[in-house]
Amino acid sequence: MDLDDLHIFRCVVREGGVTRAASLLHRVPSNVTTRIKQFEERLGVALFRRQGRNLALTEAGRTLLGHAEKLLDLADLAEQELRSGVVGGLLRLGSLESAAGARLPPILSAFHARYPDVTIELRTGTTRALLQQLERFEVEAAFVSEPFERGKLSSVPAFDEDLVLITGRTAPRGGRSAALGGQTVVAFPHGCSYRQRLIEWLAEQGTAPARILEMSSYHAIVACVAAGTEVAIIPTEVLDQAVVGHAVERHPLPAHLRLNRTQLVWSGEASAPLQALMALLPPAAGAARSVEPAPQAARSGPPTSHAGSNQRSASPS
Repeated sequence: MDLDDLHIFRCVVREGGVTRAASLLHRVPSNVTTRIKQFEERLGVALFRRQGRNLALTEAGRTLLGHAEKLLDLADLAEQELRSGVVGGLLRLGSLESAAGARLPPILSAFHARYPDVTIELRTGTTRALLQQLERFEVEAAFVSEPFERGKLSSVPAFDEDLVLITGRTAPRGGRSAALGGQTVVAFPHGCSYRQRLIEWLAEQGTAPARILEMSSYHAIVACVAAGTEVAIIPTEVLDQAVVGHAVERHPLPAHLRLNRTQLVWSGEASAPLQALMALLPPAAGAARSVEPAPQAARSGPPTSHAGSNQRSASPS
């Protein structure tokens, strides 16, 4: 929508008629009337109806007014921020549930204290789902787990996770992959990178799980493993904070599976709020953090889908 059309529409509503709105807008009344009619034709609905000598909003007009107020206020806010240089606005983030539950709280708390004019919206999902949300511009940036296809995305290391295999306390030789064949793996829905790691590890040993039981949270996964014969892979920091984390048996994973890096990824130029957030990330993923830019030939346009890498929900990894 043209912000100028919304401004004229809102002015007519606030002033209670075309004549007073035209005077405020420094336009002739016929011009305001024409713009409103053209706006209605483009929308395919009537925004006003005659009520004696006055104009009254239709149902469609009342609906539009709510949106117009928000859009025009947002435009004013954007201009004020650009003129003032103050970091503010809205930052839409995606995150693995493991990062959202264990890693991000102190960072987001520090960010809010330092940048109170920034509103953060946080969505959780699997790596694959978060990459798809980036592609659809539903989030500006996301914390995702390796491995994933960077494609046109820029990235910076965020956290190093220490993964551990968990089983019930009565599971025999639970830490050996050969002993896990035929058992049930508990994991997030398809697209979870930790789930992918476990399945690939079993495949390397020529075995496979009997079935996969999908859960929507780490607390549910840990509780399920503690109550039965299932197995799962989970970050140790998340397990340490789980209510029933003491009720499962921990088993070390091979080195190539144990260490896993979480990356903060985004498309295009990082906004001021996103840059401010990056400055607060801990130096856990290497002594020197450096941004991995998107490939030079792929800097324009939206990112491509990453079907081979790894979902808004309270999900995942």
